[in-house]
Amino acid sequence: MRIDVLTLFPEMFSGVFGSSILKKAQEKEAASYNVVNFRDFSDNKHNTVDDYPYGGGAGMVLKAQPIFDAVDHIRSESEASKPRVILLCPQGERYNQKKAEELAKEDHLIFICGHYEGYDERIREHVVTDEISIGDYVLTGGELGAMVVIDSVVRLLPGVLGNEDSPVLDSYSSGLLEHPHYTRPYDFRGMKVPDALMSGNHKLIEEWRKKESLRRTLTRRPDLLDSYELTPAEKKWLEEMKKNQ
Repeated sequence: MRIDVLTLFPEMFSGVFGSSILKKAQEKEAASYNVVNFRDFSDNKHNTVDDYPYGGGAGMVLKAQPIFDAVDHIRSESEASKPRVILLCPQGERYNQKKAEELAKEDHLIFICGHYEGYDERIREHVVTDEISIGDYVLTGGELGAMVVIDSVVRLLPGVLGNEDSPVLDSYSSGLLEHPHYTRPYDFRGMKVPDALMSGNHKLIEEWRKKESLRRTLTRRPDLLDSYELTPAEKKWLEEMKKNQ
């Protein structure tokens, strides 16, 4: 996967792309990163990329020209016929794991990170394919949001994680929150690992994990159950859990 990021602060991405899973993904040639300062595409002598909004109002608006030209340049170099162009924006679609899985199927993603009051609407209408928000709050710019989305997508690419089951079992991937985890020692300050995990019975362990995943979802994110298709066994477990709440 090729990932291009348009930003006025390219230095913000050096540590992120050079560390942890994102670095490993590049070393394994599962992903490549290209950070572009779109100020370089400004067509005026002062290299400005923003201007006052028509009609007045607070703040500055990101101009269409630098973004259009930067995206056109990137597209001309791309092997993908139609790269997804993602605008990080508080007004965008609320980001979730399903969207991450959708984007992970693409060959080329382009992220646009703004840093002003807003974007010229023609960017949204004629350049962007997706508008994404990582939550109902406002950040100074789109850079942190882009990092979040990129990390969540790249870790889903084949061969990036050491264990291929890891992304499948993550919270939200199955529709439920992930079950609790334990490791050595068995007894830590009187707090012991659940007996089911010590049984060696794989069927019993799997059942315990499914129950605890369901229990955690019920107590922490019951809204997720509205769109989750329960098996007959899970329905029975859920009814018992609700009675004991």
